[in-house]
Amino acid sequence: MAIRKNHRKLGVAAAATIFILDQIIKYIVVYPLALESRQVIDLLPFFDLNFVRNYGVSMGFFRADSETMRWLLVGMTAAIAVFVALWMWREKARDDVIALGLVLGGALGNIVDRVRFGYVVDFADFHIGSWRPFLIFNLADAAITIGVLILLARALLLRDKGGKVEKRNA
Repeated sequence: MAIRKNHRKLGVAAAATIFILDQIIKYIVVYPLALESRQVIDLLPFFDLNFVRNYGVSMGFFRADSETMRWLLVGMTAAIAVFVALWMWREKARDDVIALGLVLGGALGNIVDRVRFGYVVDFADFHIGSWRPFLIFNLADAAITIGVLILLARALLLRDKGGKVEKRNA
């Protein structure tokens, strides 16, 4: 049981770190940099800060065009965050707990934006010339994506030939 509690601490630490860093970066983007009024700051040949109000969720799905939709989206994402937190609390594999912590911290960061502003602040714009292989995103989005990819990779790669999940002590 002690190992499991340590894993929980790692998951909570991952979630808290992502949440705090996400909110600090968004604060800097919105207030000191005033990116909303500037719109774009060119930093590198392949990376800009580009202010976007994201009223939807991933890839613009479930766009919140009204106050009712906004709060339904807050409720839906909060329910998902609760599910992820419960899963993290019950999970035994350390790496899965950390991945779930990334997802949870990112979800909480985006929920706070939606409650405060009515939209999620996105700003990270990777590109190659005019080609943008990714939508404009934020740290919370990146953490959610990385956490989900870790969970998927571990679920797919740690299966034995019979289809059963191998015992994962890590």
